[in-house]
Amino acid sequence: MKIAILGKPFEDHIVPFIQELFNELTQRGAELLVVEHFQLYLKNTINLPAGSQTFNRGDKLEGVDMVLSIGGDGTLLDTVTYVGAQEVPILGINTGRLGFLATVPYDNIINALDALYKGEYAYDDRSLIRVESNQEVFDNLNFGLNEFSLLKRDSSAMIVVHTYIDGDYLNSYWADGLVVATPTGSTGYSLSCGGPLVLPQTNNFIISPVCPHNLNVRPMIVPDKSVISFEVEGRSSSYLATLDSRSTPIDMNVRLSVKREDFVARLIKLDNVNFLSTLRSKLNWGLDKRNISLK
Repeated sequence: MKIAILGKPFEDHIVPFIQELFNELTQRGAELLVVEHFQLYLKNTINLPAGSQTFNRGDKLEGVDMVLSIGGDGTLLDTVTYVGAQEVPILGINTGRLGFLATVPYDNIINALDALYKGEYAYDDRSLIRVESNQEVFDNLNFGLNEFSLLKRDSSAMIVVHTYIDGDYLNSYWADGLVVATPTGSTGYSLSCGGPLVLPQTNNFIISPVCPHNLNVRPMIVPDKSVISFEVEGRSSSYLATLDSRSTPIDMNVRLSVKREDFVARLIKLDNVNFLSTLRSKLNWGLDKRNISLK
């Protein structure tokens, strides 16, 4: 099996578990590719197996069976940008905090590997959001798994986001910003803005204003077949556009729109993990001691 590995630095108490991961993969005869910046970190942290190769963003992951993302949810979001349209399956190993997308705890790595090699998993295809504009933004990494947002930048003054769906005027949001989330992103920034939880398999976008200055606007769900476009105005000459964990200042003259990306992020779902159980365990969804006896 050919496996690519991406990751970020982790705490000292996690070192033995990552060492065990590499030892186990070596014993199983896996061919390993490690993203270059992570390999440089690992060289000073664990004993890397001989023969592992490196890769960088933009390299073709030819013949790679799966990608292991070692870190938190932010690391997995970054991993999606390395995989892109190649749609190589991704498994997230959580060495961070929440671990909503990176669902494998670091102390359960070996059991997860056993499940992978036994084929005890399924693919969970997640839709992506794509940003299009009349100028280059995000260094051509113009797709994301969670959300796209427009935010006021360095001024206390709000911005106005004139929003259109398939060319038809929807609303002018007088707010600190606007978030357009995928179903996967419904548990992220959009949720903190009062947006609804949406099952990952639904084909929708969620439009959520950030701190709106009028009380009669609410989050809205629209089909992801729609093209959502924006015109932004405000007292400042620029605003901030973000795509997952990436952000860039945008001039008021730039025209932006979002739509569903043509490819998906293919996440690996182990048999004992599903979206609803993750909601309950990670977000304490419906936590109530009266429910304990009803499980």
